[in-house]
Amino acid sequence: MGDTNGQVVAGGNGYGNRLNNPTDVLIDKETDSLIICDRNNRRVVRWSRRSGTTQGEILINNISCWGLAMDDQRYLYISDNDKHEVRRYQIGDKNGTIVAGGNGYGAGLNQFNWPTYIFVDQQQTVYVSDYGNHRVMKWNKGAKEGIVVAGGQGQGNALTQLWSPSGLFVDTLETIYVADMANHRVMRWPKGAKQGTVIVGGNGYGEGANQFHNSIGLSFDRHGNLYVVDRDNNRVQRFSIE
Repeated sequence: MGDTNGQVVAGGNGYGNRLNNPTDVLIDKETDSLIICDRNNRRVVRWSRRSGTTQGEILINNISCWGLAMDDQRYLYISDNDKHEVRRYQIGDKNGTIVAGGNGYGAGLNQFNWPTYIFVDQQQTVYVSDYGNHRVMKWNKGAKEGIVVAGGQGQGNALTQLWSPSGLFVDTLETIYVADMANHRVMRWPKGAKQGTVIVGGNGYGEGANQFHNSIGLSFDRHGNLYVVDRDNNRVQRFSIE
């Protein structure tokens, strides 16, 4: 806290064979390492947090990854845009098991159109931002199709709609928080709700403190502060949410 300069912990050697357009990252506390979706290199890599690490270890190769999640049993979940699916992997396993999608591109309840960010709860329920279908899907463990839990009413800016949903967080009451990217806002959707509420942004795109220009990622800290990746303003904003 209070630092005005960040410290490079992975990559930082220009794009190329190090990191190229990383889209998501998580911390694996067990091995004190970062797991990174190294998107344009089509791989998922693990990068030790020990100082002096100059390159990552490839966990999974040849994957059009976008989002990552890890559950309590240390299973790794990865969304794949080419295959329109989410797979679960044991660390060290290269093949994984499909847990959502995997039925080609489309708008059916068993399909995705460009799945991006994912969230996995303690029951191994998988929530997925279905970017191209403008909806958030919930897949219960073992389910053959998902349930629309936010959006799904086409592209738009009504409270019943999303436009290119991205970053995702789900609390213990199954309230969904989603970065509604192209609407430049973050929305909250309570369990079972037919529409959401705007909690930050929603004031058009811009550089104001109450505005975003493509809100793509979000995260909460233990005090309930919300952090939003404001992509095209090249910044991260922090908000206190009631």
